[in-house]
Amino acid sequence: MPAMKSSGAIIIGAGAAGLMCALTAGQRGRRVLLLEHGPKIGAKILISGGGRCNFTNLEASAERFLSANRHFCKSALKRYSQQDFIALVERHRIPYHEKTLGQLFCDGSAREIVAMLRAECDAGGVDIRTHHRVTGVSRSDRYTVVTDKGMFDAPCLVVATGGLSIPQMGATGFAYDLVRRFGLAVREPRPALVPLTLGGADLEMASELSGVSLPVVARCNGAAFAESMLFTHRGLSGPAILQISSYWREGAELAIDLLPGEDAAAFLLSRKAARPKAEVRTVLGEALPHRLAHRIAEREGLSGMIGAVTDKRLRGLAEQLKRWRITPSGSEGYRKAEVTLGGVDTDHLSSRSMEARDVPGLFVIGEAVDVTGWLGGYNFQWAWSSGRAAGEAISRT
Repeated sequence: MPAMKSSGAIIIGAGAAGLMCALTAGQRGRRVLLLEHGPKIGAKILISGGGRCNFTNLEASAERFLSANRHFCKSALKRYSQQDFIALVERHRIPYHEKTLGQLFCDGSAREIVAMLRAECDAGGVDIRTHHRVTGVSRSDRYTVVTDKGMFDAPCLVVATGGLSIPQMGATGFAYDLVRRFGLAVREPRPALVPLTLGGADLEMASELSGVSLPVVARCNGAAFAESMLFTHRGLSGPAILQISSYWREGAELAIDLLPGEDAAAFLLSRKAARPKAEVRTVLGEALPHRLAHRIAEREGLSGMIGAVTDKRLRGLAEQLKRWRITPSGSEGYRKAEVTLGGVDTDHLSSRSMEARDVPGLFVIGEAVDVTGWLGGYNFQWAWSSGRAAGEAISRT
């Protein structure tokens, strides 16, 4: 085994949070070693946003993050906001655009964001080492990190290895296992921003409609999201479903408005009066995708002319359209989840520095922490903000 190599701080994980922490501490004079078990840095950044990286959101605020302590993320988000990261992107002359709902994407490629972060790390003299798998971590007066390529020690250790989402890219429970050894608790991790699965007749319907998309409002446990929904061979997906999945729990029911902004009863009754000989499925097809309209008419046994349907029954159909109730059987799991809900309990961390309260020199940042954002660049902003907070704290130690 090669001789021990010392550094001012060791960061495990060269994703968004780890890179931000490293460049921040390095540019403030701290000698930083950044270890990555994979072959390259910023792997999840590279695949995000269809390869264009939805790097932040103009509307990022604490209210759009989930945590057992909803106030925990406020300090970091306030001290390094989306505007701060946008300024960094602009300084590197990376063209970007707002796609929808405040979501900012590169005009070109996510590689530009990774190259920017690498350049900033280089400016801070950060020692980046890929293909370094951590096999052991211990602490006495300093932290010792053992890898398959050598041993390193430092007075500060930052855990930036993410959560369990996208295991095919190497995601593991490393962060949770490590912090537990130092006495920190972990809130139950679960897949979030993930497609939901259906069973029985609901699955049969979804399979028949696979590929059909429409705007909806999805509601569950007090949350509501007005975005598009997609039927799949296994259930439901699309932005509205991914968003509401973070609030859904096993056995809970979703209420989905299939005609958002529309008075469904008034629509159906007016069509009955104006076009009594039109088939119900034809009328529904004016407001819904045709395949869905036909399936709903068939399911409700309304195959004839709308004029033959009683007003009472049309009002009942309208209620179904405005509040389609469905109970998912589960989710697609971490394989399809964009992020992990839960994580290292924020009760054990300083909201200002991300340092463990009872374990000096140990920091946890990014997705590993029990802070989860909405879909649309929020989780990247948490990575930038929490990484910045830890990097500034490290530079002061």
